[in-house]
Amino acid sequence: MNIINKTITLADGRVIEIETGKLAKQAAGSAVVKMGGTMLLATVTAATEVKEGTDFMPLTVDYKEKYYSAGRFPGGFLKREGKSSDYEILISRLIDRPIRPLWPDDFHLEVFVNVTLISAEKDIQPDALAGLAASCALATSDLPFGGPISEVRVCRINGEFVINPTFSEMKNSDLELMVAATEENIMMVEGEMSEVSEHDMLEAIKFAHEEIKKHCRVQKELMHELGTDVNKRDYPHDVEDEELKKAVEDFCYSKCYALAKASKPKHEREDGFAAIKDEFIATLPEPATPEEKEEYEKKVALVGRYYHNVEKEAMRNMILDEGQRLDGRVCNEVRPIWCEVGYLPCAHGSAIFTRGETQSLATVTLGTKMDMKEMDEVLIQKDQQFVLHYNFPPFATGEAKSQRGVGRREIGHGNLAMRALKPVIPMAPENPYAVRVVSDILESNGSSSMASVCGGCLALMDAGVKITKPVAGVAMGLITDAERPNDRYAILTDILGDEDHLGDMDFKVTGTKDGITATQMDIKVDGLSYDVLEKALEQARQGRMHIMGEMMKTISEPREDYKPFVPRIQQLVVASEFIGAIIGKGGETIQRIQKETGTVIAIDEKPNPNGEGTVGVVDIASDNKDNMQKAIDWINGITAVPEVGTVYHGKVVSILEFGAFVEILPGKEGLLHVSEIAWTKTEKVEDVLKVGDEIDVKLLEVDAKTGKMRLSMRALTEKPEGYVEPERRGGNRGGNDRRGDRRDDRREGGRREHGDRREGGRRDDHRGPRRPAGPRTEAPAPTADDFREPAEEVF
Repeated sequence: MNIINKTITLADGRVIEIETGKLAKQAAGSAVVKMGGTMLLATVTAATEVKEGTDFMPLTVDYKEKYYSAGRFPGGFLKREGKSSDYEILISRLIDRPIRPLWPDDFHLEVFVNVTLISAEKDIQPDALAGLAASCALATSDLPFGGPISEVRVCRINGEFVINPTFSEMKNSDLELMVAATEENIMMVEGEMSEVSEHDMLEAIKFAHEEIKKHCRVQKELMHELGTDVNKRDYPHDVEDEELKKAVEDFCYSKCYALAKASKPKHEREDGFAAIKDEFIATLPEPATPEEKEEYEKKVALVGRYYHNVEKEAMRNMILDEGQRLDGRVCNEVRPIWCEVGYLPCAHGSAIFTRGETQSLATVTLGTKMDMKEMDEVLIQKDQQFVLHYNFPPFATGEAKSQRGVGRREIGHGNLAMRALKPVIPMAPENPYAVRVVSDILESNGSSSMASVCGGCLALMDAGVKITKPVAGVAMGLITDAERPNDRYAILTDILGDEDHLGDMDFKVTGTKDGITATQMDIKVDGLSYDVLEKALEQARQGRMHIMGEMMKTISEPREDYKPFVPRIQQLVVASEFIGAIIGKGGETIQRIQKETGTVIAIDEKPNPNGEGTVGVVDIASDNKDNMQKAIDWINGITAVPEVGTVYHGKVVSILEFGAFVEILPGKEGLLHVSEIAWTKTEKVEDVLKVGDEIDVKLLEVDAKTGKMRLSMRALTEKPEGYVEPERRGGNRGGNDRRGDRRDDRREGGRREHGDRREGGRRDDHRGPRRPAGPRTEAPAPTADDFREPAEEVF
């Protein structure tokens, strides 16, 4: 084996190791990237033939995490890894976006890049190493990849920039960016921030790029040792027809330029460009023989490729020459905006946000803890209190096709919008609700993800969610002169779909009036200076402020209260020792409370914010005020400690010959002895009380050892004049009265404190051996003191 190892040392002394030549040697390229105990295996393979009709780069990137890497079993019935999770898809996109532009224009072979987490140290974030691993695998192959690249996470922690921080270090971060770059150029940026300035974000990008340069140099050393820096495979190149290419340019360019300048609506412009192409194809000689027909079809396919380039060049030059956009706007102009909130009467919150030909219908749904999304990744297990889902149906662009499942693009756009709004949404304990925002794109002509941010913000305010500040977002574009990218360029605010496609950079920026909350940037041009990038960010800030001003005309702050049909949630904090009593055996108590009160109850044990130890946090949700109060009273009763001298309104739960047991608080019963029912003699308890009666009793005493409670009804009435307490029969009141205990055991539903009888008359083992036979002694007569109940009984 030709095993080669390389190392990269980070500023804090941590080491990244690169190894190739040991694993997956039949792939076109493979590498293992290791930091600490975390290891990623990356492989790359490529087809040998181009699929017919392919005129693009068919790249597929998959990131997968193996549960065995952290010593865990996968969830679910099958107990094995299945389809990619949203988390894995998002990391796959982070790998895909920076490497996709770095291939020759005429390279159309299918390429598959797979990155697998095979060992996972719990505090190391593997996604920050995934881009590097993919690039290392490509570097070891003979494919004509224009890298290498690397990717790092840069965070600002306590005012200092840190590369690839651990999970635990991230808790104190106010800026998190994933930055991918070659040694020369930034390729991709994505992340979220806590309202930071454009200047601070740019400094973080520069800091990350300096680290990436070291990674790229190490990979170039690896390529030189393997010889892959010069030995590249040959691949099927596009067939060219220079005469036909010139004919397309001469016939179509001026017409495309004029149409681009005509400021037509989207579909009219698309139809016009298609018509120009058809006009040129009509000039081609009609085929007369099968051989000529085959040649004709090849020419038509080439016309499609050449015309696409002409159309793109004409639109780019029109914008650079005229300073005018495809829809007639100037470069820094935002399309007309209109908004409406409360459009859906039964949704918890709703809004329509329309900007030009892009429209989002955003909704908000509020739920309980049990509605939160459970995230169960290899290294991340948590409940997501806030989620945002983005849907892009075909009709949004007028396409006539069926709607399938959620694609990678939709997951990526939804994640960006979620990260944009997350910094301003209050979380528990301030906000006990699970929050779900859905953005359904009803029309699209560019920047639908930013419409989701704006619509989602309006819907949150309509729902009454107390966001700290409104958030708006804008999509930006950049068109440059290929020869002079830093001298001749146009920065476009609020880009159209066509401008996104034909530009050299598209980036999206969201934020409040005080700073950026999220960004996503893809750069497809070499040599772009930071000065141009800084100007683009400033123009984006101005556009964002304009959009926010339009939004504020509709609603400027959250509604004072939630909609009437939103379930209210009240939170109780209880001592942790009561959690078991509230839940009950097998969840019996909490289920009974929910069933009888019509509420939804969730309980968690959390660290005590006011001291050591833990507390129980109980969330009670209901859309009925009376039901909510009933559940609160029930739980307060369970957690209450009975106080001697207090009068309780209780319920008779069982009757015996010597008295009755009364539940004075949920799960807490005491003995009302027959002598404590009335000042006069009560012959039979059943003459006065029956099971289910609700009565007032006074707590006379709680036994310090057993916790049994002694109750009285007569203490609530005035003692008759001349009343004399009857003498009690003698006996050892403090002795071990077995008969009294046996009478306690006979009460309905009670605990048998000395064991149960079983079939055949056998005693339970815990009662111990039988006492040897001996002379019998007469037990003393029982007194009321012998029937005190424990302070708490849970059934």
